[in-house]
Amino acid sequence: MRSYRQLFRTPEFTPLLLTSAALTAGQTVSGLALGTLVYRATDSPLLSALSMFGPSLAQVLGATFLLSGADRLPPRATLAGISLAFAAGTTVLALPGLPIQAVFGVVLVQGVVASLGGGVRWGLLTETLSKDGYLLGRSVFNMQSGLMQITGYATGGALMTVVSPRVCLLLAAGLFLMSAAGIRLGLTRRPPRAAGRPSIRATWRTNAVLWSSRPRRHVYLGLWIPNGLVVGCESLYVSYDPGAAGTLFACAALGMFAGDVTVGRLVPATVRPRLGLPLLVLLAAPYLAFFLHPALPVAAALVALASVGFGASLVQQERLMALTPDELSGHALGLHSAGMLTMQGVAAALAGSAAQLTSPARAMTLTAVASLMVTAALATAARRARRPAPVPGPAPAR
Repeated sequence: MRSYRQLFRTPEFTPLLLTSAALTAGQTVSGLALGTLVYRATDSPLLSALSMFGPSLAQVLGATFLLSGADRLPPRATLAGISLAFAAGTTVLALPGLPIQAVFGVVLVQGVVASLGGGVRWGLLTETLSKDGYLLGRSVFNMQSGLMQITGYATGGALMTVVSPRVCLLLAAGLFLMSAAGIRLGLTRRPPRAAGRPSIRATWRTNAVLWSSRPRRHVYLGLWIPNGLVVGCESLYVSYDPGAAGTLFACAALGMFAGDVTVGRLVPATVRPRLGLPLLVLLAAPYLAFFLHPALPVAAALVALASVGFGASLVQQERLMALTPDELSGHALGLHSAGMLTMQGVAAALAGSAAQLTSPARAMTLTAVASLMVTAALATAARRARRPAPVPGPAPAR
């Protein structure tokens, strides 16, 4: 599958894309509204970052206990249920007077529920398109995500100048309900991809199988850590410039969109594997300049440039699918998604803590340095793994 025309002619691809767009838009609007609400209430960069990216921390629980359901649950019912759960949780977050502890309790539950969604959605995408169309299809999903983030952050930022963050949360809950309805009406009922009931034991066993391969381990670490740390930089936009956080998030989404278009559609397949490392470097390097606390126009340009580097994940996912059996594709992609989002939550906590001790601008720079160091370490480890073992010479004469 080499063209967008073929892609959109594939049955169920468009409904899956549109319902995912509604879900992404809801998460974008609700995240910005909640982060702003918490920052106004606490004046804490750490709590603001955790309110936006805290659900990602709960992904590790899903990866540990729930992920076997990615291939063993019916996709349509599972995806619709996840959207309904987000609608209910976001409505609770909009309640006036909700204590901060309760806010983070709801955020934790949402993260656990979301941990199953990535595996189910991306496993269904591989089932719909097959492996040869996965990269092009996933690039379209990433572009859709970028566009929805641009729209969501820009719209959310504009809305919060005229209505309260709680009203924005209710609007996000409506988007989650739209996603659930679209899934129910637009997707056909499919059986699970794998036999057996979801269980903790099955989750652990498959995680162990996927992690046992050294090449897969390197791919997973590359997918999780460098871009997770850069998301830690993004989690500080609200505290870096509270009045322009929506603009910075929108510019980041625009850069991600450009990177996905370039890698998914324009770069030849023979060149693509060589772009992984340069894109990971690009992802972090522009944030080094935030040490100087650049003005908003410069900061927005740096953010957009850096986010082009998120295109590295497409290169890495293509490699992961080449290393994974078909019957484990949903679980493998769910493990990627859960691990990546968990690392984003960890990075948000680390970056927020650093911002508490220094400043948001300096914390961004430190987090970017950490991302570059991890990228260099992973590249060195990969080169050593590819290096052929030395051939022993003849035994010395005696």
